[in-house]
Amino acid sequence: MKILELPIEFEFNGQKNYIYPSLIILNNELTLVDTGYTKFLSLIENEIIKNGYEMKSLKNIIITHYDDDHIGSLYNFKEKYPWINIIASEKESKYISGEMKSERLVQAETMLDKMPNEEIEFGKWFVQQLKNLKHVSIDEKVHDGDMILDNKCRVIATPGHTSGHISLYFPSLKSVITGDAAVHEKQELVIANPHFCLNIEQAEQSLRKVKNIQAETYYCYHGGKLTS
Repeated sequence: MKILELPIEFEFNGQKNYIYPSLIILNNELTLVDTGYTKFLSLIENEIIKNGYEMKSLKNIIITHYDDDHIGSLYNFKEKYPWINIIASEKESKYISGEMKSERLVQAETMLDKMPNEEIEFGKWFVQQLKNLKHVSIDEKVHDGDMILDNKCRVIATPGHTSGHISLYFPSLKSVITGDAAVHEKQELVIANPHFCLNIEQAEQSLRKVKNIQAETYYCYHGGKLTS
């Protein structure tokens, strides 16, 4: 088993940006963790193929949480590769499937009322981005402590950024895929976008929880991997 980070380059507001979805390879089967923004399907496909793997081997997609940069292309993946097993926490599943209005959309709409005039346009655009996300039903709903992927991966509840956020721990690889529970900045693990955390105290606890594992490698969606 191994984990690859997939550096995905894109432009946002005229600036070059990166996200780093993870690809887990186990018994010749692939598991993708998070799917980038809408229309990122081909960017991620290209990166997987560039690493020498075939898309027909993609068996699972794990979603760490409901945010447009993590679930944006999920619908397109499921549409193109209908056999894919989609895994998420029970709580996030309700938002991803459209059963409940997402916490992020509620937050974005609430913030809109208090935004200074110069930020209103971005706020409205962000709300629309969230409203445009297509709902996808979840095949496998997981909880804190569950062992998945042939018992090689432990699900860790890391709430704060969103309430049902999960990270993934691989004991045999001494590695953690953090989602947005931690981002890599200047050789440090820090809280992702504190301004947007739905519960900053929980986010701080989750960051401590992730750090306390003392993994050798942390695969961060923002900032890329951090190796001790």
